Amino acid sequence: MNGALKAAWGLTAFVIVAGVVGWIVTGRPVFAVFVVLGVLTGVGAAFALRPAPDRPASKEGPTS
Repeated sequence: MNGALKAAWGLTAFVIVAGVVGWIVTGRPVFAVFVVLGVLTGVGAAFALRPAPDRPASKEGPTS
């Protein structure tokens, strides 16, 4: 896991925890937005920073 991916997951966890704590402490459901944003950050990190899939080698010979 590279540094950018660790940072993205750290940010995700922080935003979700901040939302849950804010919601519990204040009792205001507006902090659910933090939870949703944290989940979206995690989904974005998973898609944007995932390793590229291995592509099979071409069956054709060199084109030059």
